[in-house]
Amino acid sequence: MRHGSHTEVEPTSVQRVSASIIIVGAGFSGAVVARELADAGIASRVVDSRSHVAGNAHTERRSNGVMVHVYGPHIFHTGDEHVWEYINRFGDMVPYNHRVKATSGGKVYSLPVNLHTINQFFDATMSPEEAQAFITSKADSTIDTPVSFEDQALKFVGRELYEAFFKGYTQKQWGVSPTELPASILARLPVRFTYEDSYFNHPYQAIPRDGYTPIVEAILDHPLIEVSLNTTVTPSDVADAEHVFWSGPIDQYFEGKFGALGYRTLDFVESSSDGDYQGCPVMNYCDVDVPYTRITEHKHFAPWENHAGTTVYTEYSRLAEGEDIPYYPIRQVEEKKQLGDYVAAAQQASCVTFLGRLGTYRYLDMDVTIKEALEVAKIYLSCRSENRSMPPFVVNPL
Repeated sequence: MRHGSHTEVEPTSVQRVSASIIIVGAGFSGAVVARELADAGIASRVVDSRSHVAGNAHTERRSNGVMVHVYGPHIFHTGDEHVWEYINRFGDMVPYNHRVKATSGGKVYSLPVNLHTINQFFDATMSPEEAQAFITSKADSTIDTPVSFEDQALKFVGRELYEAFFKGYTQKQWGVSPTELPASILARLPVRFTYEDSYFNHPYQAIPRDGYTPIVEAILDHPLIEVSLNTTVTPSDVADAEHVFWSGPIDQYFEGKFGALGYRTLDFVESSSDGDYQGCPVMNYCDVDVPYTRITEHKHFAPWENHAGTTVYTEYSRLAEGEDIPYYPIRQVEEKKQLGDYVAAAQQASCVTFLGRLGTYRYLDMDVTIKEALEVAKIYLSCRSENRSMPPFVVNPL
């Protein structure tokens, strides 16, 4: 089993890092900032506690030749042309249309919920207009302002589709009843009254031909960037830096003074075999009595390759503890209160800017991560040239 706490080499501590600019984290956030500064003639040192760059987007080939997304699947999708052009500078992005299947009640359906899903589930042959009217009749019109995830789902699609596709999966993913989760989590999940089954709507959708890790390595490949892996740092270790860009956990920077922020982590059971395991990249398991959330078959993330064998991950979600790798910020009431305390502390800190998924305690897609990192670097360069202080956040996480 590959746990959420997966590391390859035991990290070592570093004392008093003395470079002028320190960037903590060698994922997309840290790498993009380092490269933008380097292209402007400013040297930096990037440190990361893991043995590789690219963070949770890290990819590597298994012995059967399959490219594996080591920390779970990452699909690059964006509507931002500048971000699309940026990532294409550093690698060959191959068009990829992501499609997801779901097993519910012993049958397989397409996700997101679309016209095919609706007709199959209700054993019907409705037109788009008929299906829309039908789902409207199923929706709970008594819910004016949804508060919880369950409220939103019932108002959105009605009880049958909610219980078939969202309730059990969500409970497994987040470890709590959907009645305890905010409605905003479901707000971004579409229901389509066409047969379009692409998971994303963005005009640019792709996966790098050689994986994400070579792309991040290429971003970091500059004589003004020094990369130190297997290296942990504390705020006191970087106290002499002119500026610190911190893309690690914000609560870690403040040594947990307001308590640990809550995250969900993932455990993966990896297996390899001959042939094709499930015929698709992702199969969600929506029934609550199935302990795992989904199975991912990694060779299907590179349909331009041919492999006789296959590698699959069976994915389990649980609360992150100790040294587990944090994946999804929980952001329930208590965590958001703690985050407010950390944001207030950050406003008082000097010469440090927080960015990225962990530094701002927000769920971020890769394209947004790159866009915000580019903006962070742009603002820093402007502040530096004008001898102004750099703000602790470019995007306020509250």
